[in-house]
Amino acid sequence: MTTGFFWDERCFWHSGGNYALTTPVGGLVQPMAAGGLPESPETKRRLKNLLEVTGLWEVLDTRSAAPACPEDLLRVHPQTFLERFKAVSDAGGGELGLRTPFGPGGYEIATLSAGLARAALFSVLDGQNLNAYALSRPPGHHCLPDWQNGFCLLANIAISVEAALAAGKADRVAVLDWDVHHGNGTEAIFYDRAEVLTVSIHQERNYPLDTGDFSQRGDGPGKGANLNIPLPPGTGHKGWCAAVERLALPAIRAFEPDVIVVACGFDASAFDPLSRMMASAETFRRMTRSTKALAEDICGGRLVLVHEGGYSEVHVPFCGHAVLEELSESVIRAPDPFADTLTKRQPGPRFDAFVDGLVGEMAEALGL
Repeated sequence: MTTGFFWDERCFWHSGGNYALTTPVGGLVQPMAAGGLPESPETKRRLKNLLEVTGLWEVLDTRSAAPACPEDLLRVHPQTFLERFKAVSDAGGGELGLRTPFGPGGYEIATLSAGLARAALFSVLDGQNLNAYALSRPPGHHCLPDWQNGFCLLANIAISVEAALAAGKADRVAVLDWDVHHGNGTEAIFYDRAEVLTVSIHQERNYPLDTGDFSQRGDGPGKGANLNIPLPPGTGHKGWCAAVERLALPAIRAFEPDVIVVACGFDASAFDPLSRMMASAETFRRMTRSTKALAEDICGGRLVLVHEGGYSEVHVPFCGHAVLEELSESVIRAPDPFADTLTKRQPGPRFDAFVDGLVGEMAEALGL
């Protein structure tokens, strides 16, 4: 079986308003030269283009998917929320929630983005693909059931997981979020649920500013089924890999899921404008390799990655290519042109020791 790659040109056509990074223009905030949000189509399109140029595209099982249907959406989002979103979209677009502008057709594009994630998950659970990647856009991990947030218009992964659970295709699902921002939406949706483990590795106090603490472990039946791993700004390759391998993966192993879903953001890249981390393409390669190995060991290799953030148009394609090299076990390579630079810019031993100590403290608290 091959690696599935789910994408659709229409997802690149999602448009936002005129922002300067995450601040709406106006007053003393000058519009940026290119206009629009940093969540642009170019990082995603350039990843797809790089896959085509290197030939890795030919190794993948590439296809589109149907939009998420109303039944799937309603398992996560209230009818009133969806109706309001559709009405604003049909009227030419606007902004709902916080930092979530969209243009005409925004509703249809968002349901397609969720549909790509759903199709990727179902393809793996149905045995059509061993693993899969969904190039979803707009992203989804910040979206709450009734409130759009942080570029996220629908909760793509939550919609997919709920659909799989409802269809009886899985009983237990682990969601590992290594986007640099806290996966607060996915966390909130499953916070009191025992059948879904949510793990978020993120830069502490980046976005949102008031969520993502290590102490937030879930509630009610979901107590213990939520794990936040906040890392300090400046964390590099060693720190991110330690967080995955010493905290996230042991927690997932203990949970014994039927499938692992990764919220795959590339905004921990050292070149990302919306974070202050030092990850490289090799970081994403190793995190994928480690997670894939765990999936092969505990759940038949069932692993799905869903694209989230990542705003460096230059670096995201190489990070994403490294991930897909690992998923597909291809020998085709797209060498990271910044590899030597990032190796020399990695944090020094004292900072690495500090992060290692933080990871150790969290592991001890978790009994890992």
